[in-house]
Amino acid sequence: MAQGQETVLDEYAFLVSETDEKGIIRFANDDFCKIAEYTLEELVGNPHNKVRHPDMPKKAFKSLWDTIQKGDIWTGYVKNLTKSGGYYWVYATIYPFESCDGSKGYLSCRRKPSQEEINNIEILYNRWNNEEEK
Repeated sequence: MAQGQETVLDEYAFLVSETDEKGIIRFANDDFCKIAEYTLEELVGNPHNKVRHPDMPKKAFKSLWDTIQKGDIWTGYVKNLTKSGGYYWVYATIYPFESCDGSKGYLSCRRKPSQEEINNIEILYNRWNNEEEK
């Protein structure tokens, strides 16, 4: 797995972002901006995968997109990339929704996972990445 400085979320961190149907960021809260090391202006209008860490298996994001595009809620663990090349882990819940202007999109709410949850998911994601390389 690629290395970099890990940012560990505090117990009260709650990262929120909203994207359009294509994954383009329309909103990010202060916690998300702070942890990802971007300003709101640097995030809005860009694809959410701007913060995707290269260690994340394609299989995980296929599951995410397949689920939310059907209109269902997805939950799972995500390793994200910071602007400076570090990383942070989140437990994410992504909700499909319709905005007040009628546009459809996705709302992502993320919190700190436990170290045990991270250890377990790293084993799974490493296995998936090894399968993808074959």
